[in-house]
Amino acid sequence: MILNAIAYVVEAYVVVLIVRAVLSWIPLRPGSPLQPVVRALDAVIEPVLRPIRRVLPPVRAGGMGIDLSFIVVILVAQIVVIPLLRG
Repeated sequence: MILNAIAYVVEAYVVVLIVRAVLSWIPLRPGSPLQPVVRALDAVIEPVLRPIRRVLPPVRAGGMGIDLSFIVVILVAQIVVIPLLRG
């Protein structure tokens, strides 16, 4: 029961990561109603992503950088969740 709850929390965190990644593709103007949402999501995900970014900086592709920290966190979350759900 507790393991299932932990698994659901981790899965919810993955959803938050994906929502933030999608929102990063939308240009936000000052005063946009999405700014408070983005700030709240950043407050939740940045403490986890920041240490990974120190080790794994964004990969340059043309004129933009691809942030691999999202992918690393999602993969690790799935590696944690799968055994929890089987147990």
